[in-house]
Parts: sequence; structure tokens; C-alpha cells
Amino acid sequence: MTERLKGQRAVVTAAAQGIGRATALAFAREGAEVIATDINAERLAELESEPGITTRRLDVRDGAAIAAFAQETGRADILFNCAGFVHSGTIMDCTEEEFDFAFELNVKSMYRMVRAFLPAMIDGGGGSIVNIASVASSVIAAPNRFVYGASKAAVIGLTKSVAADFVGQGIRANAICPGTVESPSLEDRMRATGDLDAARLAFAARQPMGRLGRPEEIAALAVYLAAPESGFVTGQAVSIDGGWTNI
Repeated sequence: MTERLKGQRAVVTAAAQGIGRATALAFAREGAEVIATDINAERLAELESEPGITTRRLDVRDGAAIAAFAQETGRADILFNCAGFVHSGTIMDCTEEEFDFAFELNVKSMYRMVRAFLPAMIDGGGGSIVNIASVASSVIAAPNRFVYGASKAAVIGLTKSVAADFVGQGIRANAICPGTVESPSLEDRMRATGDLDAARLAFAARQPMGRLGRPEEIAALAVYLAAPESGFVTGQAVSIDGGWTNI
């Protein structure tokens, strides 16, 4: 631990598993006071024994709950928005209900969280907002990911707008665009294909490195974007994808 985030308070959504969990742990190891949130209280409870982490059940689709949580929490120096869901299929497969759910969870939750925490960030002299997007929206259009790609593209637009509007008030906002990353949700999607081994090989093959990313690798980038050392970085959509979009 190098205490790169010592003295800072970080709020993390979707912290019960995957990238969110790895990031909450990484922030805490670097000295931050972490408030880890998720709708899955049972999985979230597994973090309660970790030094530097407190937990709070939070449904990021509930605007009133977010407002109350922000009021109770007070100022956060770091806001890490990770909640999201991957829908498969083309535009012809996407129902209106699925479209609404994807934008509600993948985009509107970030809108609510940023609006709730931004005023205190500004009053306190600034802060870092890090949002999880996807390479499926930043550089490429992944096949059969219509509404996921559309919603994650909106995350990038949201991030860049916040960065542009509040750069003069000490606010930095950046988006991380991962490739395919190992996670319980990815495992579920691979199992749903009916051939777990073949699906794993196919997902790994998309990255020129020939493997899936690890949540800890995404968390390491999140630490950098949250820490003072990235103080000249804002409004960026940073790809971390094993070469998928560049080679």
C-alpha cells in the first residue's frame, strides 16, 4: 500500500462483485475511506470485515434513496459509478422494456449519483468522478450488443459533459472502457450459451492478448484516475481491453 488515496472518501456502486468489488478493495488498500454500495446486501456484507470499508445497501434506480444516501454521507472526494447490465441482441431483439431498463440502470443511475454528490464535491474544492463505460461504445460497435452499446455510449457523453462543465471548479470526470473482464455476471452469460468452455474461448479470443481482463486490472486504472497523480486528466474515455480496439 502506498496510501495514494489517504484522507479521501470514496463512494463505490455495484461493489458486491466484479469490478466494483475489486475497486472498493483497491481504494481501501490505498488509504481511502470507502463506502461500498450495492443492491445485493448479502454479497455486499462480505466486505464489512475489510479495513477501511463500510457498506450500505443502495438501489441506484431509486432517486429518493440516492438523495438520502448523499445527504447522510456528506462530501465524497471520489465517486466510482460501476452499476450496469449487459443485454445481448440487435435492435430487432430489444424490447422497449429492455431499452428502458438498460438506460435506467446503465445511464440514469450515474446521472442520479453525480447530481447527488456533485454539489458537496464542488463546495469542498473538487473531486474525481470515474464512470464505467465499455469499449463496445467508445471505439467499436460490438455485434449483438445494441442497447448495451447505446447506453454505454451515453455514459461517455455524460462523463465528458460533466468534465467540461465543471473543470473550473475542481471536478474531474473520466470514463473507463473495459474489454471483456472476468466477473460473476460474465460467467452467467457464458453459462447461458449452453457451452461454457466454448464461450470462454470465444470471449478470450476477442482480445489480442488472448485472455480475459481481471477486475483488479480495471481497479488499478480506477485508482490512478481517482488519485492526485492524474490531476491533469479529465474528460477522457480510457480503453483497457487487451488490445481489442487498437490491434
